[in-house]
Amino acid sequence: MMQTWLLPEYIEDILPPEARRIESLRRRLLDLFHVHGYHQVIPPLLEYLPSLLTGTGHDMDLKTFKVVDQLSGRMMGLRADITPQAARVDAHLLNRDGVVRLCYAGSVLHALPDGMMQTREPLQIGAELFGHAGLESDVEIQQLMLKAFRKIGVQDVHLDIGHVGIFQALMERGGVSADLEAALFQALQGKDIPSIAELAQGLDGVLRDAVLLLPQLYGGMEILERAQQNLPAFPEIRRALDDLRSISSRVSGMVAGVAFDLAELRGYHYHSGVVFAAYLPGQAQAVAKGGRYDEVGSVFGRARPATGFSMDLRVLCRALGPAEAVPGILAPFAEEDAALEEKIEALRNQGEVVVVNLPGHDSQRGELNCDRILVLRDNNWQVEKI
Repeated sequence: MMQTWLLPEYIEDILPPEARRIESLRRRLLDLFHVHGYHQVIPPLLEYLPSLLTGTGHDMDLKTFKVVDQLSGRMMGLRADITPQAARVDAHLLNRDGVVRLCYAGSVLHALPDGMMQTREPLQIGAELFGHAGLESDVEIQQLMLKAFRKIGVQDVHLDIGHVGIFQALMERGGVSADLEAALFQALQGKDIPSIAELAQGLDGVLRDAVLLLPQLYGGMEILERAQQNLPAFPEIRRALDDLRSISSRVSGMVAGVAFDLAELRGYHYHSGVVFAAYLPGQAQAVAKGGRYDEVGSVFGRARPATGFSMDLRVLCRALGPAEAVPGILAPFAEEDAALEEKIEALRNQGEVVVVNLPGHDSQRGELNCDRILVLRDNNWQVEKI
């Protein structure tokens, strides 16, 4: 007999005090975004499937739960990413000509987990900037992400930066077929050197050498110099390398380290320029991801330059270590005691947790997580340590 209280695989409850910490992180980060001019939106969890998937690539299709709308008969999807929804809001509902800054926080659902230890229900929070194509907006978004880490006390952040325009330029200039481009993309994502070498055999010498070099171009500033010397002198590649240098100079003082990965093609069919990911020591999974995605808005009828980032509140909470409950003050139950009620409300208005001990539950006082108690001394209610 199936146990009805069990949850699906990679789905879990969030219990106190972790739930309290996650909610605190959400509020602090949204307040940070607010003072930087980012306006909060709350898109729906459920949308028609084309709106969620158009322009986002095959990976998002595999991640999306699909259901049939009982009212219209159309296919609907449970969002796997809020970023495309923000792009739809910018394109259709706000419809402004200038720069638009949006932020959001909410659950997303993944049909498949990103890894063995990953949840299928991330609590996504992020910020998106629409309407500016310059490097300045890429820098603003990355600096905002790094300020978010500082705001919540996450230390030793390492930033990996890449640029999908380098691989795009090689494929377009070399006239590579769509099938071969897709195969090379998959091999580069897995850093599968033998497969890359096999796939690149039919390319001309310069292009083949460049493709084989890409997986080796990971490291510090010296990587950009090596790329400058060894990759073809295409204008697109030169601009991409200059952009990476400029961004590094603006954000390097805010992180423990900056690395460049010129074979990082995450979201290749979704992103259009600079991509980045933030890591913490000892963690294989990124704690935040982002990049430029100028083409997504075009599927909603308005081609708008865009850049942004998102992070998972669950991951951020774990990065801060075990959450501990805030101890409270135990108050006795007393009917029609105005002085006691006034004291309790005064303490709560000061931010204290005050728990009233209901009649018949004295034996369970240890479960209430109180380290102080309200006692009556000389006709005054006072707080004393337990």
